[in-house]
Amino acid sequence: MPGFRLRVRFNDGTEGTVEMAEFIKSEAAGVFVALREEKLFQQATVTMGAVTWPGDLDLAPDTMHHEIKQHGKWIVT
Repeated sequence: MPGFRLRVRFNDGTEGTVEMAEFIKSEAAGVFVALREEKLFQQATVTMGAVTWPGDLDLAPDTMHHEIKQHGKWIVT
């Protein structure tokens, strides 16, 4: 999705969005600063249940599921 967002759906039917723009652009981004390159961000895939990118970058699926189940979205901070 545009704006450094992902649309995700879990096996149990839970679905929502992951919003990463604020985090990626922040000083706290750490290794995720590489995802500021939109072409790299768009290479997101699912590997063993986790959203991953080249360079061994991944998001915690448990946290993602919990936040989306509770709020319909996860704003990564």
